[in-house]
Amino acid sequence: MREIPLNIQLSALPTSPGVYQFYDSTNSILYVGKAKNLKKRVSSYFNKNHEYGKTRVLVKKIRTIKHIVVPTESDALLLENNLIKELKPRYNVLLKDDKSYPWLCLKNERFPRFFPTRRVIKDGSEYFGPYTSMKTVRVLLDLIKSVYPLRTCNYDLSADKINSGKYKVCLEYHLGNCKGPCEGYQSIVEYDRQIADIREIVKGNFKSSITYFKSQMKALAQEMKFEEAQEIKDKIDVLENYQVKSTIVNPKISNVDVFSIISDNALAYVNFLQLAHGSIIRSHTMEIKKKLEEKDEDLLELAIVEIRNRFKSDSKELYVPFNVAVSPGLKVTVPKLGDKKRILDLSERNAKFFRQERFNQIKIIDPDRHTNRIMAQMKKDIRLSAEPRHIECFDNSNIQGSNPVAACVVFRDGKPSKKEYRHYNIKTVTGPDDFASMEEVVYRRYKRLQEEMQPLPQLIVIDGGKGQLSSALKSLDLLGLRGKIAIIGIAKRLEEIYFPEDPIPLYLDKKSESLKIIQYLRNEAHRFGITFHRNKRSKGAISSELVGINGVGEKTAQQLLKKFKSVKRIKEATLESLSEEIGVSKAKKIYESFRKE
Repeated sequence: MREIPLNIQLSALPTSPGVYQFYDSTNSILYVGKAKNLKKRVSSYFNKNHEYGKTRVLVKKIRTIKHIVVPTESDALLLENNLIKELKPRYNVLLKDDKSYPWLCLKNERFPRFFPTRRVIKDGSEYFGPYTSMKTVRVLLDLIKSVYPLRTCNYDLSADKINSGKYKVCLEYHLGNCKGPCEGYQSIVEYDRQIADIREIVKGNFKSSITYFKSQMKALAQEMKFEEAQEIKDKIDVLENYQVKSTIVNPKISNVDVFSIISDNALAYVNFLQLAHGSIIRSHTMEIKKKLEEKDEDLLELAIVEIRNRFKSDSKELYVPFNVAVSPGLKVTVPKLGDKKRILDLSERNAKFFRQERFNQIKIIDPDRHTNRIMAQMKKDIRLSAEPRHIECFDNSNIQGSNPVAACVVFRDGKPSKKEYRHYNIKTVTGPDDFASMEEVVYRRYKRLQEEMQPLPQLIVIDGGKGQLSSALKSLDLLGLRGKIAIIGIAKRLEEIYFPEDPIPLYLDKKSESLKIIQYLRNEAHRFGITFHRNKRSKGAISSELVGINGVGEKTAQQLLKKFKSVKRIKEATLESLSEEIGVSKAKKIYESFRKE
């Protein structure tokens, strides 16, 4: 694959949070960084003169830019840390050491302790995190300890030692921060119930705790203990606003490969995320050209084998969007809920961004290929017999039947052809009758095209539902064009696509390019029609102001407006200049009428 120029790679970057990676001409990793806005941050490297020579050298070496999209800036920070430790890029100085982000540890012991740590030891303890700042950890710990008194000592609280009276309660017990399990003042059952509640809080499930806090707050308020009630309220606010989960790192998910696939008529995009020790250590997206109408299942099975061989992955479990046939010994999981589903969704999101990035690059490098792809996709999505290279869209505009007009906009190869736009004054319809107006304007448009032997469109789009579509069809029947031109209606409320003689509408994906082009057509027709309607209504109001003067008719009013352009200028005009245009007698009446005002 030929090298894509950097300016095109930059223009196709998304504006989402994520991690970017710079590679040189030999495809060696140079630098890993994080960004709240990928496009803005990466572009900044190439848009300014850098103070440090090291940065200037880095920028000169960049040939390829890759990125991984994540939900939040905090996730980007965590993923950046993981990738730098794994890839060890030459130009990254920070985060190469063995330091890590803080975790919360629930120690594997009788009467478990709950404390912060930067070291993950595989001794059966539970770890939650990592967190992006120690401050976050402390806030959460303070919250938990203020609600659930836990022990802080490191004694071995076995049943034998407690029963033998080996330990005595410490100051923490007397301060109310511990219930004294060391002397048997707190049972293991009660303590474990507290630990279960804490697990839910740390995982982000605050519902039961918040319910408990609210009842406690109301009880304190009824007892007139407002300061204590306010402290409980502060805890509720912290819980409700706290975001603890991260889709980037989960200590329970390890040694897993994640695959997702997005496809269209010609191409498929397979994203691969590799997880090790609870962290994403690699992301790669593969573009596959379809030779025949292969199914996504077949393409994904081939891609899994290819990518795992390429990256020498020995993971024993796969997360995929649907069941696939793989080598014996590999466990296949199709996630439906929870962290596993969030990681699969993240993979799919990266595949979609990669696909859009490729489309944007092709749009710049090869616009004809971009157009051909969109036309082929529209043909498939809207069930057409031919690609809709020439599309026309109709819309009506009136206010309570006044100044009824219609607009026809024309698109060529998915783009507006504004020189072919047409306005129509409705001539045969009285009152606000959209159906009759649509019937008239469609008949007039294609009657004229037939008479002038002009080419007809491949697709007609009617702004409206079944009623407007039926009216347009009547005109096509009269002209003998039924079946020769594809015609659809688009309803505004749910963006339903209606077909002739089909009571069930089609719902296209809200993000599909086919729907976006149809919406663009509809919006252009509405804009073009409403502008014409407003201008016509405005001119009518201006003319009526002049016609209201005794002795001045419609013809005279239009003559003056053509000369002076507005009523304001007519009011400011001298008697001589008015006389030159319409004669002394009429000029005098207008001049004196405005002076009286």
